[in-house]
Amino acid sequence: MRYTLLVAFGFGMACVGGGCNTSPSANNNSNAASGGKISGEGSTFVKPIMDKWVQEYGKDHKDVEINYQGTGTTAGIKTLTDQAHEFCCGDAFMNNDQLAAAESKGGAILHVPLVLGAIVPAYNLPSVKEPLNFDGDVLAGIFMGKITKWNDPAIAALNKDVKLPENVPIAVVHRSDGSGSTFIFSSFLTLTNDAWKADRSASTTIDWKGVGSAENGTGGVAGTISKSEGAIGYVELTYALNNKVQYGAVKNKEGEFILASSKSVTAAADGFLQAKQIDDDLRYNLANAPGKGSYPIAGTTWAYMFVSQKGPAGKQAAEFLKWVVTDGQKYCEDMHYAPLPKGLADLAVKKLDTVK
Repeated sequence: MRYTLLVAFGFGMACVGGGCNTSPSANNNSNAASGGKISGEGSTFVKPIMDKWVQEYGKDHKDVEINYQGTGTTAGIKTLTDQAHEFCCGDAFMNNDQLAAAESKGGAILHVPLVLGAIVPAYNLPSVKEPLNFDGDVLAGIFMGKITKWNDPAIAALNKDVKLPENVPIAVVHRSDGSGSTFIFSSFLTLTNDAWKADRSASTTIDWKGVGSAENGTGGVAGTISKSEGAIGYVELTYALNNKVQYGAVKNKEGEFILASSKSVTAAADGFLQAKQIDDDLRYNLANAPGKGSYPIAGTTWAYMFVSQKGPAGKQAAEFLKWVVTDGQKYCEDMHYAPLPKGLADLAVKKLDTVK
């Protein structure tokens, strides 16, 4: 079955965390048995809005304790498979092999879209006051170690009115852990640069072939950039803003240089959904979406959740997710995320209704 979503986007709501099935042998079985404690881990991309959701949900559900750790998408998928928590989060949809491994332990798995967000090329160049322009070719060249100075002709060609610092080396910073942010960023490069596609492709983990320094988590990358002149990395928009890190505009499929914002990410998702169909499993990729005003390095955070739950904590996790894709969406824009369209949020609720 396929869904065609032809809905207008409005700011207000998104979804979070996927409940991992808890079995008698799971390491948090005592929590599941109490019915009042829910734990999860995974995406660091979603951590800021997740913390907000947990805080707001707790005001009216004081009997429910929710603990979420931002450890990265790969960790989220692993802990789903290990049945270590009630919910797990990731910024890349599970591939067929990952699904098969997890389903062999706990049965059918739901992909529930959580929220939309932007990955930005963040950098530290105090002498440059206006946002720099980037495209897929320049970003691929930088992160493959082929463009090594900030006044390289390829960067200068995209920034003709900018006085670039002379002979300042580019210090690449990337994720050390398996990361949905890496998946989103590398998906864009794969779609826009043939050399990247042939040599590295799109994945939650990349063989950087000795280029750059590695940091754990989005916060680690953003923190390193903020302290290192000449550095560049890829981080979720909220982390760039919170760390007061510069970030650039990126050339989209229409040839426009677009800065990341809730509006431009919404435009990307709207363009994607208007042009394509979404399969019943709700797995899709927003990178390099069509449409005027669309930001091209956009992505989704999903909840991964077993349909068949054991114990009250799993059911409570599903109820929490329903709240997130309804009332919880109103918190997204203020935290620089873009909400799900209503049509996609409605499909998320229908998925959660199947949890048993």
